[in-house]
Amino acid sequence: QHPYFAHHGYASVRLDTRGAGESEGVMLDEYTQAELEDGRDAIAWLAAQPWCTGKLGMIGGSWGGFNALQVAAMRPPALKAIVTAVSTDDRYADDMHFMGGALMNDMMSWGQQFFTQLGRPPDPAIVGEAWRSMWAERLAAIEPVIGKWLRHQRRDAFWRHGSVCEDYGAITAAVYAVGGWVDGYSNAIFRLLAGLTAPKKALVGPWGHGRPHYALPGPQIGYLQECLRWWDHWLKDIDTGIMREPMLRAWMQESVPPSTRLTSRPGRWVAEASWPSPYITAQRLWLSPGALTAQPGHAAALTIRSPGDVGIAAGEWCPYGLGGVGDDLPMDQRLDDAGSLVFDSAPLGETLEILGATRCTIELDSDRSCGQLVLRLSDLRPDGAVTRVSYAILNLSHRDSHAHPTPLAPGQRYRITLALNEIAHVFPRDHRLRIAISTCYWPVVWPAPEAATLTIHTDRSWIELPVRMPRAEDAELPDFLAVETAPKTATTELRPATIERHVTTDIATGEITYTILRDDGATRLDATGTVLETRKDLRYRTHCDDPLATRAEGEVVYALSRGDWQPRIRSRGVLTADRDAFTLQTDLDVHDGDRRIFARSWTERIARDLI
Repeated sequence: QHPYFAHHGYASVRLDTRGAGESEGVMLDEYTQAELEDGRDAIAWLAAQPWCTGKLGMIGGSWGGFNALQVAAMRPPALKAIVTAVSTDDRYADDMHFMGGALMNDMMSWGQQFFTQLGRPPDPAIVGEAWRSMWAERLAAIEPVIGKWLRHQRRDAFWRHGSVCEDYGAITAAVYAVGGWVDGYSNAIFRLLAGLTAPKKALVGPWGHGRPHYALPGPQIGYLQECLRWWDHWLKDIDTGIMREPMLRAWMQESVPPSTRLTSRPGRWVAEASWPSPYITAQRLWLSPGALTAQPGHAAALTIRSPGDVGIAAGEWCPYGLGGVGDDLPMDQRLDDAGSLVFDSAPLGETLEILGATRCTIELDSDRSCGQLVLRLSDLRPDGAVTRVSYAILNLSHRDSHAHPTPLAPGQRYRITLALNEIAHVFPRDHRLRIAISTCYWPVVWPAPEAATLTIHTDRSWIELPVRMPRAEDAELPDFLAVETAPKTATTELRPATIERHVTTDIATGEITYTILRDDGATRLDATGTVLETRKDLRYRTHCDDPLATRAEGEVVYALSRGDWQPRIRSRGVLTADRDAFTLQTDLDVHDGDRRIFARSWTERIARDLI
């Protein structure tokens, strides 16, 4: 990205966050106050340089996208515009830590990776002889980040910090929010559009957790040219026309059979001038025994206690743009539907298109004081195959508040409202809509300490679809430009990358294991001769009848080499739980060549707080 922008007349600066890469200091966690103040101070320094006009922009994806929003909320005077991609405005509601108040297994996946990254050294070719002392300083300060996150199971001040949804009005810089429908962070885009008072635009395509010029599923677009139009408007006062275009561009996804791999998703671009859009209407369908009906159906009390492996067909919570090779998308939902209550509409007499969040109202009671409610909206094809469209998860103790959860009273009825993830989808004629309700969704989220039986009262339960009628002006939208980039860094593949996913059942014990083995291979940067190697192994275990048998393991290895400089960092984490507490065991081994220079183990017991 940066050489591309430089070619078009922009000074482009990429910063290593304090304590990472070749930056001095130590890093203790994500999005610390020091990190944000460093960003603010860097902007002030850049604005004062003689080669700077005094107008700056920030661009970032994932962590960098979070950071752009968070620094913008500090209102640096020189910061005029940002591009934030695959990021969030709410660190509790929409990040890899919690979903609907339920603990996500991605906390182990990313947390172990991040923890291992904290142990990497700076490059002596850049920082000189100080690299060893800088490395030692980092290792002396290192602590398992998963434990830190797990000690905050409610939406408290820890998560409010860095969540710009706390005060959208703090952001005055123009915001371009970018994401993809199969990414884990797309909901934030719609909250930003509705909440920001600053100038704003949004782009949502079919992509995973990447950027629109390379992420899968396609089609990819000329994302860097789109960013350049944004920068030229806000930083050079050039009228590119970008702010006269609709506020939101979104890829209306056509129906496809369920597949764990998609290199491209058929569809078309649609647009809305504002959000929420006045052109989207709510269509209510009622739950009736086995059916979704246009009118209230029969009163029935339907019970569901899902086996503990419901969710095995979910795919990744956040596909990292690997749709073509990663097998990270949802499988045929019939596998999970077998352990769920399902409600099917009649075959559609005409095409139905939705854009936005399906909202659900469910009246239920539970035989336990804890539990989870999981809803999935799916596209039921005439041949019986089921493609997941959207879903939502709620820890029922968080039904009223993520900050102040309360147990359920067994037998008492509750009216639960929740919104499924934002989506754009076309249900073709003769297809059916399916709502599936389950009481767990493993391995996406950790199960409740007890397996609850929920009773769903159908005559008091319904869904509301965000129906969008096709409009003629959609066909008049200009096409995005073809992908264009600067030349990529020259590399040599020494070992190819591989990803394996396996689900196994131990017939003797009933234990189910979901394994992800990701080897990013070995790559040499030709300009410097530096070789990079990364491997991450994840194993999630559970039992259909015993949520306390659940276990998550993660092992991550980073290795660097160039001549006799050969640092290697390996970490392993294991998370288990009983009825009252989580137990986190973490090991870290650090080698400098053949010499082991650091080793430490941690064991933490952290009370469960209604999770």
